[in-house]
Amino acid sequence: EEKEILYEYREVNPYKKEKEFLDINPLGLTPAIAYHGKALHESLILNEFLEDEFTGSKPLLPKDSFERARCRLWIDHLAKKFTPAFFRTMQTQEEDKQKEALNELVKTLKTYLDQVKGPWFLGEQFSLVDITVAPFIFRMYILEEHRGFKDELVGGCWPEYKKLIKERLSVIKTSSDRQHYMEFYQRYLRNETESEIAKAVRAGKPLP
Repeated sequence: EEKEILYEYREVNPYKKEKEFLDINPLGLTPAIAYHGKALHESLILNEFLEDEFTGSKPLLPKDSFERARCRLWIDHLAKKFTPAFFRTMQTQEEDKQKEALNELVKTLKTYLDQVKGPWFLGEQFSLVDITVAPFIFRMYILEEHRGFKDELVGGCWPEYKKLIKERLSVIKTSSDRQHYMEFYQRYLRNETESEIAKAVRAGKPLP
């Protein structure tokens, strides 16, 4: 959406993956793309691929090599620190451990936001870093309703950044209705899902 690339969008039931999808991606992981008869998956890798492949469209990484590396460092922070904390906060059942996970989530979010120049991570340029955190910001209401997350726990530029992300047209166009998210994430909130992410969180291992 941001790079205005033509594509055909298809939703996949994560608990009932059709043969057509598995033919494209035997691992059954989403998101995935089929491009010129070849398949790729994993969100962060797909983002980088689209940036590399479609160089004539809107850039989502800076030209400066140092700044590009800096972007990748903070994408890595979000993937290795923030995202696992998000899922731990959802899955954990014991109240004391929920608070511990929530505190870790807030800490990793604050650490990231300290690097946000405003209004976006790089300043005026919307980038792959903002895109990395956007899906989780869009779903933050789940933690607000079920795990005690509040904006004031984070403070700083968080309320404005959160609002800008949620109102970004590309985010809206690539997000599902709340109803569908809640049907899906109820399994995480009860810690009943058998997804690879859930299994890793239970085992205390890095996310796949």
